[in-house]
Amino acid sequence: MKRFLALTLLCLLCPVFFAADIELIWNNLDGWKLKGDAKKSKWKIGLAKQNKFHPDALNANPLEKDSVPELVNTNPQGVDAYSVTEHGDCHLSLEFMVPKGSNSGVYLMGEYEIQILDSFGKEKVGPGDVGGIYGASPPKENASLEPGKWQTMEIDFVAPKFEDGKKVTNAKVLKVYLNDKLIQENVEIQGPTPSGLTGKEHAKGPLLLQGDHGAVAFRKIRLQPK
Repeated sequence: MKRFLALTLLCLLCPVFFAADIELIWNNLDGWKLKGDAKKSKWKIGLAKQNKFHPDALNANPLEKDSVPELVNTNPQGVDAYSVTEHGDCHLSLEFMVPKGSNSGVYLMGEYEIQILDSFGKEKVGPGDVGGIYGASPPKENASLEPGKWQTMEIDFVAPKFEDGKKVTNAKVLKVYLNDKLIQENVEIQGPTPSGLTGKEHAKGPLLLQGDHGAVAFRKIRLQPK
């Protein structure tokens, strides 16, 4: 009992230290909602494999014993998915995989897009390439791996702040690492990027994954509130 009380007191005194990662991909789709017509959704839980006959598509093979569940948008003509869990300031880590030529994105709070694209081999990259803050900031370098390979992304994000319903500070991307390379640093975002969930800014919002531009797979999406 004494140990429990001591641990509880320590948690109250040091909440940041005990902030736990929230895993967003489970063995089902219960943690996700759809933007648009649910009948058009191509999101599945499984193991992503490149489609032999359609290079721009992915298959979602059944999960195997002890395998890590993957959230797979199998076809380019799908819909966006967004998490039931909402966030503000956070650290986000994830892995993604795209087939050749594919296009997707991760929208922090549903409104601020970090681009996902098959940018492999490009000598010059812009804000629409992988790791770019869409319409706002190109990545510092092209850190993209070839299509079909799993890639890692780490994002430190500060949400916009509001007082009496009025925004007083903009959202800010503190850092983005793509495949362990720093590609974004201290980028202030004036407002929502195109094609977000609502086009409006809020104190909190869900994580949105773009599914209407290209096939893509995600795994190990972990959100740590700050």
